[in-house]
Amino acid sequence: MDRPRPFGFILETCLYARDLAPIERFYTQVLGLQKMSAEYPRHVFFHVSQTSVLLVFNPDVTIKKTEIPAHGAIGPGHVAFAVEPDDLEAWKTYLPAEGVEIEREITWGNGARSIYFRDPAGNSVEIVTKQIWNR
Repeated sequence: MDRPRPFGFILETCLYARDLAPIERFYTQVLGLQKMSAEYPRHVFFHVSQTSVLLVFNPDVTIKKTEIPAHGAIGPGHVAFAVEPDDLEAWKTYLPAEGVEIEREITWGNGARSIYFRDPAGNSVEIVTKQIWNR
């Protein structure tokens, strides 16, 4: 049997946090994502772009079996948001002004650049220039 065509993009990414209120504030007010929906204490969902979403679940709730298969993670996760190269400098100035400490800056071998910081649940958040995964 032939393998299906390659995927076009990642549809959704999940992170986990027990306290969703600070997560909602961080991703909407600091990072500027639009909240899609929230069902406390289970989840809060955000639009990232026209074709992708960020889902943040409370692992204590989603580990329980429902009509959706149980899932969850322990420990910090990671998400990366792609930006145009010229926009990374603006984020480097903006985040500290919002009280967000930049944990690390990296320039990759192909010239792509990343900054890393943490959300209120301790998840690793990266803003990276779009050419990071160019083939």
